[in-house]
Amino acid sequence: KPLNYREIKMQKPTHLILAYYKFTPLADPKAEVKTHKKFFKDRDIVGRIYISEQGINGQVSGSNEDAQAYMDWMLSRPEFSGLDFKPEGHHCNIFERMTVKYREQLAALDYEKSNFTKQATHLNPEEWKQVLDEEEPIVLDVRNDYEWEVGHFKDAVSPPCKTFREFQDFANKLRENTDPNKKILMYCTGGIRCEAFSPFMKDLGFKNIYQLKGGVIGYGQKVGSRHWDGKLFVFDDRMTIPISDEETKTIGQCHCCKGPTSDFFNCANMDC
Repeated sequence: KPLNYREIKMQKPTHLILAYYKFTPLADPKAEVKTHKKFFKDRDIVGRIYISEQGINGQVSGSNEDAQAYMDWMLSRPEFSGLDFKPEGHHCNIFERMTVKYREQLAALDYEKSNFTKQATHLNPEEWKQVLDEEEPIVLDVRNDYEWEVGHFKDAVSPPCKTFREFQDFANKLRENTDPNKKILMYCTGGIRCEAFSPFMKDLGFKNIYQLKGGVIGYGQKVGSRHWDGKLFVFDDRMTIPISDEETKTIGQCHCCKGPTSDFFNCANMDC
């Protein structure tokens, strides 16, 4: 029987889960793939890492010792200084194998060349909570729709954003009907999708664009579940997790019986 969240929290964690990304110019990303693979040889670390000319995007898990060694190694390198790994303790690895690949785009959104120096203003979790406590901003959830269905910030809008083109169409319509001075908050699981979408929002003339620093994962670690309903979808063996140990409202719905649920399962049909 799988351990629940509270049982895991009571255990002394033997492993760390790391979720991170950084937009940083890499002259030879394919060589960096080889460098990473060499580092991971004979280490207890598994997960998925994508490397491109734009930088790195990864989620891995490993033993406390090896995960810490990886963080130390990365932070010692100038191109990766300041990486926020958002480490989370766990009782086992959450991936079956290690995959390190070259990818043309860090976020698989088919976006055009984007000015990643033109990003939204980052709000830390405490600042994000304060805005939601005191104001009525537009909140955009730029994850996939199935992620939004199982958990999201209260009153958040889920725009179509499977591709950059879909989001462009939504944003253009929003611009036609929205004061450009209106405060707009954007969030995703870890933050990388906001980095891709926010420059376009600024190009449209929106003047007050903000994104959640560290994404939902970082928010749960620092603030808890205030303003959040449901669970967080994650792309690993856990599928869905609470963002903190605080109780939240279940908002997911079973596709078969229509009853409330926060559980998520991959379809057994490989063609699905």
